[in-house]
Amino acid sequence: MRLATFNILHGRSPADGRVDLDRFGDAVRRLDADVLGLQEVDRDQPRSHGADLTAVAAEAMGAPHHRFVATLAGTPDLWSAATGDLQPRTAGYGIALLSRIPVLSWHALALPALRGTVPVIFPGRRRPVLVRDEPRAAVAAVVDAPEGPVTVVATHLTFIPGWNAVQLRRLVRLVRDLPRPVVVMGDLNLDGAAPARLSRMRPLATAATFPVTEPARQLDHILADGPLTTVSSAAVDTGLSDHRALVADVLVGARLGDQVGQ
Repeated sequence: MRLATFNILHGRSPADGRVDLDRFGDAVRRLDADVLGLQEVDRDQPRSHGADLTAVAAEAMGAPHHRFVATLAGTPDLWSAATGDLQPRTAGYGIALLSRIPVLSWHALALPALRGTVPVIFPGRRRPVLVRDEPRAAVAAVVDAPEGPVTVVATHLTFIPGWNAVQLRRLVRLVRDLPRPVVVMGDLNLDGAAPARLSRMRPLATAATFPVTEPARQLDHILADGPLTTVSSAAVDTGLSDHRALVADVLVGARLGDQVGQ
């Protein structure tokens, strides 16, 4: 099974600042993922030609099973908190999970969000900046793999230090009753080994993913709990976004500790 997670920056290329739907589809097709998690996904937004980017990606990779969960409703000039429903009918922005493998069940999971503004010190700045976070969510699918059910969860955690750790711990608790093995993947906005330590899950891929041109940090992760073995993994520059996609080829049902090729 090939797993991949990709923060798509609503399909925009940093090279020319444009969203080209054909180029976006080609990038997804080249990843050749069986299960793909996407972050910063547009639906019916003018900046991405009014397209449903989840549907564009699904067609490109040949994934008949897919769900989009909006974290923000409306358009960028007038965002509001979304309902968190699977496949909302209105314009939105959020996360998506796509699968070429049949899906037994879908689950939309709300994560705790900070209210109001909080001070954050960004790299290169000495003084904190007051910021307001957007709502955060996760979408889970129990896929019907030949070896048995596998739960795959896609999410995009906050950039606010400390609070992303709270969200990750909550997410681990929310999926504890879903079938094992379970995979949590996405832009976690946590660097290096922190997600594995906080979640007590194993990394299936270790590679820097941000920034895209000369990546120095791994903000995107694929974590596992249960019998999954990594065969190979890589961070992939698709020509889109400010993140590289993270890809892991895994064996399902293999012994814990048999990981190779990381």
